[in-house]
Amino acid sequence: MNGRMAEERKGMLLVVSGPAGAGKGTLIERLMQSDPTFVFSVSCTTREMRYYETNGVQYYFINDEQFDKYIQENAFLEYATVHGHRYGTLLSEVKERLAKGINVILDIDVQGGLAVMKKAPDCVSVFIYPPSYQDLLDHLHKRNSEGEEEIQRRVHNARGEIQKMGEYQYLLLNDDLETAFDHLKCIVTAEKMKSSRFIPTIPEKRPDHSKN
Repeated sequence: MNGRMAEERKGMLLVVSGPAGAGKGTLIERLMQSDPTFVFSVSCTTREMRYYETNGVQYYFINDEQFDKYIQENAFLEYATVHGHRYGTLLSEVKERLAKGINVILDIDVQGGLAVMKKAPDCVSVFIYPPSYQDLLDHLHKRNSEGEEEIQRRVHNARGEIQKMGEYQYLLLNDDLETAFDHLKCIVTAEKMKSSRFIPTIPEKRPDHSKN
């Protein structure tokens, strides 16, 4: 081993949930920019694509017929109906990457998050919550991607989602973006150090860093 410490890591499945408008998308984007060991699992959805989205980046935008086909083929790790639309996490986006030691992030609703936790109990679950319901409402209005009826439905649904946040391992307040991001990085760093994710092989001799 030339005096070098060897290790073989298992991929981490990071499940991130929170009500619409809590800022989970921004935190996930920043984590991926700062930590190249993570990849984003692109989910399928039957909802319409928003003006700022790209097919295959935020979601795979498919119709109900294709969604039903994936269900019949057992292609989903989980799927659910949320805010009147269907969402599903593709097994192909997760299993192969984890097996290769790649860390995978799921941006997923509470219903789907709970389903993933049952099927993958070794996942890391983080619930991002806002300082108030008014903050949620203000953020949804600012992003200008839904009508008023849809916004009110999402805020109403947020109350039910927040009631289930105790099912998650970590609760992360997004009152200040920088602070929330620092806390998310701390969670990830600690989880990477778990013995369930890697066991290092310690060499007999001290590593020779002069060869680097």
